[in-house]
Amino acid sequence: MKRIARFEKVSFEQYFRDCQKAGADTEDIISAGEIFGEIKLPARATSGSAGYDFFIPRSLIVNPGKTVLIPTGIRVKIDAGWVLKIYPRSSLGFKYRIRLDNTVGIIDGDYYYAGNEGHIIIKLTNETSDGQAAGINKGQAFCQGVFTEYGITYDDDINSVRTGGFGSTDNIN
Repeated sequence: MKRIARFEKVSFEQYFRDCQKAGADTEDIISAGEIFGEIKLPARATSGSAGYDFFIPRSLIVNPGKTVLIPTGIRVKIDAGWVLKIYPRSSLGFKYRIRLDNTVGIIDGDYYYAGNEGHIIIKLTNETSDGQAAGINKGQAFCQGVFTEYGITYDDDINSVRTGGFGSTDNIN
């Protein structure tokens, strides 16, 4: 196995700002320091696992037809030529039809240097048709990240640099 990345926490200040932007309730904002202190870095469950489990920092319920934004408190430094792809845990999809709003999250290597410290924020929607709310308990694995090597074309000569977070590469000239 190639060792190509390192998970880290974002700063508390960045985590706090993103919790506020995500619409965290007052109780979660008050206890943000405690929640931040207990954030676990992503980890593989077994030596044969390809995916690194992301653990939810606080308990929440995703009601049918509703969407939640989850600041994970995590960033990742990735070697050149690699990308981290984020997928929902299959158990949430099978039981509740929980989906990532962008289907697969793509974490580029240069996202680490973005203005938001490369904070990985996950947006989930409960698309159930049977009215079942999905409860996700604090510390439970809710998404998984898989590192994938990628290539570029022979005539690729791009040299612009990312400055922002989500969707910022649309605006690079």
